[in-house]
Amino acid sequence: MSSIQRTYQEDANIQKKRWIILIVLNLFTFMSTLDGSIVNIALPVLSKQMGLPIAQIEWVTTGYLMAICAVILFFGKLGDIAGKIRIFKIGTIIFIIGSLLCGFSTTLPFLIVSRVIQALGASMTMANSQGILTDIFPAKERGRALGLIGTFVSLGSIAGPSLGGIIISSLGWEYIFWVNVPIGLIAIIMGWKVLPADLIRVKAKIDVPGSSLFAVFIITLFAGLLLGQQAGYGNVWILLALAVALVALVIFLRTEAVRKDALLDLSLFKNPLFSISILCGFLVFTANFCFNIIAPFYAQNMLNLSPFAAGFLLMLFPICMVIVAPVSGALSDKIGSELLTFAGLVVMVIAQFGLAWLHEGSRLVLVGLWIAMLGIGSGLFQSPNNSLVMSQVPRTQLGSAGSVNSLVRNVGMVVGITVATTILFHVMSLRAGRRVTGLVPGHPDIFLSGMHAVFSTSACICLVAAALTGWRMYRAKAGKRREVKA
Repeated sequence: MSSIQRTYQEDANIQKKRWIILIVLNLFTFMSTLDGSIVNIALPVLSKQMGLPIAQIEWVTTGYLMAICAVILFFGKLGDIAGKIRIFKIGTIIFIIGSLLCGFSTTLPFLIVSRVIQALGASMTMANSQGILTDIFPAKERGRALGLIGTFVSLGSIAGPSLGGIIISSLGWEYIFWVNVPIGLIAIIMGWKVLPADLIRVKAKIDVPGSSLFAVFIITLFAGLLLGQQAGYGNVWILLALAVALVALVIFLRTEAVRKDALLDLSLFKNPLFSISILCGFLVFTANFCFNIIAPFYAQNMLNLSPFAAGFLLMLFPICMVIVAPVSGALSDKIGSELLTFAGLVVMVIAQFGLAWLHEGSRLVLVGLWIAMLGIGSGLFQSPNNSLVMSQVPRTQLGSAGSVNSLVRNVGMVVGITVATTILFHVMSLRAGRRVTGLVPGHPDIFLSGMHAVFSTSACICLVAAALTGWRMYRAKAGKRREVKA
């Protein structure tokens, strides 16, 4: 591994292009994560046009994220064997084809299939971008470059609803997918010119049992949870799907613990600070996606804003985040990451509880304040937490850590959607006195009751993350004191 890094880093031609390479990686990182959330703002429009309830139309979002989660570890391993840059390049082409097909979709099944194709390409780029970066950038610049990728990941996952609202109002929902095509083609052309050839391919076998078991676990778990919203969790098929997911997870973990060429390196989780940082990142993405799935419906259906106006309102989140994140990243080099992640989570908790108090007649200034605070809190948290994740592992495991980080992020998105919609529909059903899986015309109070419960829950999720981060900060300070005494 070290010889590969020296070869790339001693090549003057590659080093001249390293920041252009980072731009290419970040373009696809941004687009692939953006497409996990940009559809959210279009869900009300798609729901009306296709005449489908929220519970069915949300598969456009969750199908994409589920597919990424199911195969991202496999493509990370395949990148080590067949070449990370080769797999990344193939992924960019598949992603563009999927984006093109999405815009031409006229039925829900065709749109979901197109989204899965898009997801396969996205997972190929996500799984290998951090490994490519680690090989090319020298150690003194690697943290900065990884931080920039982390910023684009967070920005892409959060900016979707706001950018999507503007695009839908100006051009139509098809263009939230088609906008990827020209940008992607430019990135592909740049990538083919600046990305070097793979210098080595690891001699290892594909972990077929591990890959299959993990895919079964992801698909049955999230399919069971999401279908349970429609059919009820007492349905025998739903219970069977969840049971299969549990069995698949147990067998997967046992298999990975003894395999030589394991799909998932479980030794990473022996480091408690790595595990806590990963868990906190998961909880924050879960909480943020509770916001992402609910906020567009609140803005358009409760505040009666157009998709364009709703997009501008929700744009406060990514704008505040993109301003704060670089500052937070720079500060973390001077004062450490622990305090900044803790402060960010405290701000997020306050913002989430503020969102839980909103109602049909809330002033836009107040709504905008809470959304902006959520963006500030996320900006304070994300970059330092990503640095903590990557700093807790040896260089030889940076690629594995990057894949795990990407996986956990995407699982957090799916869990956030699942948690938000499950709580929303449950509370709405209790208020309506019947099973509800969509908005009830003429009864905004029913939706608002569900929304309040969702945001209260996401605030509590952030509170748990804050408590864990506070403990992590305490452990770090205690460790420094022991070093001083020694």
